[in-house]
Amino acid sequence: MTNRSKNVFIAVCVLPAVIVFGIFSLYPFLRAITMAFYSWSGISAESEFIGLDNFRTLAQDPIVWKSLRNNIFLLLVVPVVTKALSLLFAVLLTRKRFRERPFYRTVFFFPNVLALVVISILWSFIYHPTFGILNSFMEAIGLQSLTHAWLGESGTVLWALVFPMVWQAVGYYMIIYIAAMEGVPAHLYESAVLEGATEMQQFLHITFPLIWSVVRITIVFFLIGVFNNSFTYVQVMTNSGPDNESSVLMTYLYKQAMQNGNFGYGAAIGVFTLIVTITLAWLSEKLTDKESVEY
Repeated sequence: MTNRSKNVFIAVCVLPAVIVFGIFSLYPFLRAITMAFYSWSGISAESEFIGLDNFRTLAQDPIVWKSLRNNIFLLLVVPVVTKALSLLFAVLLTRKRFRERPFYRTVFFFPNVLALVVISILWSFIYHPTFGILNSFMEAIGLQSLTHAWLGESGTVLWALVFPMVWQAVGYYMIIYIAAMEGVPAHLYESAVLEGATEMQQFLHITFPLIWSVVRITIVFFLIGVFNNSFTYVQVMTNSGPDNESSVLMTYLYKQAMQNGNFGYGAAIGVFTLIVTITLAWLSEKLTDKESVEY
């Protein structure tokens, strides 16, 4: 087969995927960006070009900034807690030779198999103020003063969203870290033990540096995942309440476009969200950029 024939064959094989990507991903993406400069109800055949007016409105919209603040809160808390628990469980299931390791791996990973809507509904029942498991448990052990309408109070609603997001993601990242840790040569730990290193020192000076490249990649994935997944949790569990205290950028976008019929403004919020996401991903890359340790 000549080079020309080979290139034609490759092009023919790749072309269907490129067409599908262009129609269902690239075109909607570019259309959303251009829509941000128009006033459009979403159902009318006519749209009016208004330039940067949507972005001027966005800059003065307090709910946008409240939503961004909530997004940042989730981005700071959820990844830190999830990474810490994932690393802890991964270390325990690789360094400690539990006979039940396969069972624990399955149990921890199981929440990741469930749909986000199912998880949101499940935790909504757990947090229910009258018949929820959490408040019932508090009352059973004599802590009635600590019961709350967890999803209905501004002081607790964001923290109540953190737990299901962590619960769902811990097992997934635990499996990734287990795979990375199992690739660390055992003789490094044996040498460290002979030198008198504690298990914490082994983790800090052997395990973590050698799996850092994997951890770094998962940080970027997680930042994007929190942005995307927070929409489902908020929409199902709180509907941005109470009084938009749990609103995030994606739910506010949905409200403006789908409920208020303001697709142009919704598209502007989407462009703003894209810029924030790209910026955070770039910052995480820069802040976590350090030389990988090889063995």
